[in-house]
Amino acid sequence: MEKCPSCGHARSWHLADGRRKCRRCRSRYKPCRLRSVWSLFRIKEATKVKLLDYFMLGVPSYRLRFHGLASRPTRERFFRLVRAALAHEEHLREPFDGLVELDETTFGGHRPGKRGWGAYGKIIVFGILKRNGLVRLCPVARRTQKEVIEQIRLHTKPGSLYYTDQWKAYASLAIRGGHVVVRKERGKPKGKDHINGIEGFWSYAKHWLYMYRGMPAKLAHLYLGEVSYRFNHREEVLFPLVHGLLQRMTAEQINPILVQTV
Repeated sequence: MEKCPSCGHARSWHLADGRRKCRRCRSRYKPCRLRSVWSLFRIKEATKVKLLDYFMLGVPSYRLRFHGLASRPTRERFFRLVRAALAHEEHLREPFDGLVELDETTFGGHRPGKRGWGAYGKIIVFGILKRNGLVRLCPVARRTQKEVIEQIRLHTKPGSLYYTDQWKAYASLAIRGGHVVVRKERGKPKGKDHINGIEGFWSYAKHWLYMYRGMPAKLAHLYLGEVSYRFNHREEVLFPLVHGLLQRMTAEQINPILVQTV
C-alpha cells in the first residue's frame, strides 16, 4: 500500500478527483503510478519496436548510428534497460537441482602483462548448468573456494549431483550432495563423465558477446543476464517474450540491478 508523502501513514481515503487523502495528517496527494520499462522512453512506438527488434537480432548500439532511429544516449539507455529486465528475470529463477555442471571462466579481451586468473581487466564468471536444461551465471570478485561455494549454496539445492573439474575448491561438495570429478587427458575427459554442457555454453556466450567490443565491469552482470536469458529461451521466439516482459515489468523493479559491483 502506498504511503502518504508527508507523514508516511499508510491508510488513506480515495477522493473523487483521483487523489488520496491521508487519514492521519489530512493532506491530499496524487498516487504514484508505476511506469513500465517500455513506457519510460518518450519516442515513437514504432521506433521502440525497431530498436527492440535490432536488440533481439544482436545488433550493437554503435552499428545503428547511421539509421536515425534515436540518439546514441537513447539507444544505449534502451539497450541497457532491456538487459536489466532480462537480468532481473534470470535472477528470479529457482535454485537448480538434479544433475548440475559447475565451471568458471574469464571474460575480456587480450591484455598485456600477467595472464590467467589474475590478468588485469578480466571478469571472472562462475557458471552453473543444469544438465540438458538451464544455465545461471554469477560474476565473482576472486576465484576462491569461499566465493564459489557461496554461489553454489545460493543457486543449487542440497542433494544435487555435481559434475566439476579437478579444482580442489570443489572437494567439499561431497558433503552437500553427490560429487563427480571429471578428469581429463590431453584436454579430453577420461571415461563417460564430462562437463561438456557448461564448456559448450562458454563458447556460445563468448561468441555472442564478442560483437559488443567488450563490456564495462560495472555492467557485466547485465550482459551476462542477457546471454543467459537467450540461452535459457533458445527454443522460443524471443521478441514477443521480451516485449511482454518490458510492458509488465516496472522501473522500480529493475532499478536495484542496473549498477552492481562484484
